[in-house]
Amino acid sequence: MTPTAHVTRPVDLDDAAALVDVLNANRAFLAPWDPVRDGSYFTLEGQREVVRDAMAQQRDGVGRVHVIVDDGCVVGRVALSGIVRGALQSCALSYWVAAEHNGRGLATMAVGELVDIAFTELGLHRVQAETLLHNAASQRVLERNGFVRFGLAPRYLKIAGAWQDHAMYQLLNPAEG
Repeated sequence: MTPTAHVTRPVDLDDAAALVDVLNANRAFLAPWDPVRDGSYFTLEGQREVVRDAMAQQRDGVGRVHVIVDDGCVVGRVALSGIVRGALQSCALSYWVAAEHNGRGLATMAVGELVDIAFTELGLHRVQAETLLHNAASQRVLERNGFVRFGLAPRYLKIAGAWQDHAMYQLLNPAEG
């Protein structure tokens, strides 16, 4: 893949069926890293609602969701959420890639693309991301994109049915020196 090629694009309602397919194929793989989800999340109507919500967040200026694409197929998702303006100028980053596409740099490239949007198009000061303490692969993705670990959040998110500690990472806008 050339350095100018993009691996993400904004999510669209037409992506709902592909998201259902990839989510169901990766349900067991993603379960240790995700909140427990209702069965409706894995249906076409459930994903249509997720996509509608993502599009509304973008319209309202509080989020940005892209699908990760490999060879024309949706293989994951990357998002900026909780965009806060005012004195903070910050957001949260999240991402996942289907199991069979892990280890190929797609998450690293996707995160880079969304960070670029956060700092250039959205003019944010800071992007924050959290990982489970044992999620070394996700931590490498963040570190390859310049994120720095800055703390530990005890019992931060309820993942896989349990409140779990998370490593906190941040990246400050390099253009602000």
